Amino acid sequence: MDTGTHIVMGVALGSIATLDPVIAHDPMLAQAILIGTLAGSQAPDLDTILKLKNNATYIQNHRGITHSIPAVWLWSLLITGIIFYFYPEVSMFRLWLWTFIAVAFHVFVDLFNAYGTQALRPFTKKWIAFGMINTFDPIIFSLHLVGIGTMFLGAHPGYTFLTIYIVLAGYYVVRFRQQAYIKQAIHKKIPEVEHIITVPTFRFREWHLAITAKDYFYVGRAKNGRIHLLDKFEKCPIPNNPVIEAAKKDENLSAFLSFSPVYRWEVHEYSDHYEVRFTDLRYRSKGYYPFIAVVQLDRDLNIVSSYTGWIFSEGKLRKKLELIPN
Repeated sequence: MDTGTHIVMGVALGSIATLDPVIAHDPMLAQAILIGTLAGSQAPDLDTILKLKNNATYIQNHRGITHSIPAVWLWSLLITGIIFYFYPEVSMFRLWLWTFIAVAFHVFVDLFNAYGTQALRPFTKKWIAFGMINTFDPIIFSLHLVGIGTMFLGAHPGYTFLTIYIVLAGYYVVRFRQQAYIKQAIHKKIPEVEHIITVPTFRFREWHLAITAKDYFYVGRAKNGRIHLLDKFEKCPIPNNPVIEAAKKDENLSAFLSFSPVYRWEVHEYSDHYEVRFTDLRYRSKGYYPFIAVVQLDRDLNIVSSYTGWIFSEGKLRKKLELIPN
């Protein structure tokens, strides 16, 4: 989820903690736990700082080790230790428990986005992405704002957010059923489907689709329960090509391939260089596929420029590559 949603979820968990009578009757403990749930709800995303280095490092590591099983324990212990230093009189166990819940809940809700996480590390580096909830879901965020507003009007914080989370559990069930219906409709429309990736949008009844079939990739949209196919690409395995093999040594392309589950590739040969391009098929926007990896090599197969990330025009891509115009 986005940063704002994780923040309000931290407030919600700190509020639900007050249903424990020990916490409700100890203002210092309640305050410490609220700080813990706020910090815990943000901690796994500290890897966002990797953007300052480069896109490749960020793509390879974001929602990776910081969202792993060991990290959930380490984040909660670290945050608890820091807070307990300033609140030595409170119950360390309750402080740790709710901080742990906040960290674990952060990782849990991230599983439902199309981006996903490597939550099962160190057992596997597989990306787990259920593709049911948008990274920013206006319904989820709005319900949290309603809960915070209701608290300021004097409602009990614990019961307020417990009620909201029961409603949200029902909302997740609705989204799961929507997704299941879409997948069923795709199987009826396209023969020999092997894999379906659903990417929810801001609109409740609209989803982006990336579909892998036996011989083709399909890109489409589900709107109001109907499947609309927008693009179709022949499914071509990556060949054992010297140009592509040289391009794979680039950190930007390596990062892209470690993250993207469905893509198409192209190799273009020019008078003085080659260009290798990989395009993620999950994020079609207004006829354009913005998430890409591009590597340019000279005639001796030396890498001279590369880029991976989000680009919404060819002109901006050329500026990022900063060298060879086609």
